[in-house]
Amino acid sequence: MQENERAIWIIKNNGEQTIKEMAKHLGITVEGARFQLLKLASEGFVKQENRSKGRGRPQQVWSLTEKGQSRFPDKHSKLTVMLIEKIRKTLGNEALQNIIASTGEDHINDYKKYIADDDSLEAKVQKLVSIRESEGYMADYIKNAEDNYLLIENHCPICEAAKACQGFCKAELNVFQTILGERVNVERVDHVLAGARRCAYTIKKL
Repeated sequence: MQENERAIWIIKNNGEQTIKEMAKHLGITVEGARFQLLKLASEGFVKQENRSKGRGRPQQVWSLTEKGQSRFPDKHSKLTVMLIEKIRKTLGNEALQNIIASTGEDHINDYKKYIADDDSLEAKVQKLVSIRESEGYMADYIKNAEDNYLLIENHCPICEAAKACQGFCKAELNVFQTILGERVNVERVDHVLAGARRCAYTIKKL
């Protein structure tokens, strides 16, 4: 992967970056990182903003533009949105929600081929992350000291479909809850459709 491509990937996964942070991620000098970011900015992939953090000079941070986000495509978005609108118009919204719920059940059945009920919670989370990663969600997780987890999805490959019908997001949460088990609480704490840069879910034992 070329350095400019890596820089885009780093911002997508980690959020906005200072030049020093980007230099550390890339393993290059600050001047080298500045050159890469300025080049990407000239091509329209990133943008720079000043952020104030208490006293002192504002800090420069870099984030992806809409063009930069488009480097992580939404799979079959136009066709999917068109089909959603056709179903809603011809069969009604209730039928659309039933179809989405049925698709969620299909996902549960597919995931259960890899995630067993008697797996430990961490094993379930690891396997779920692996599946979601293979599906294009750029997934990862963090475990804290209380043995709770944060499931992170840095990309949504069905974002346009979810914008057209948020039933997809509700079904997705139900899939996670069902797969991880009744003695676990799954809560969405970051949501791309609410303006966050990613979707994230807390997973806590009850």
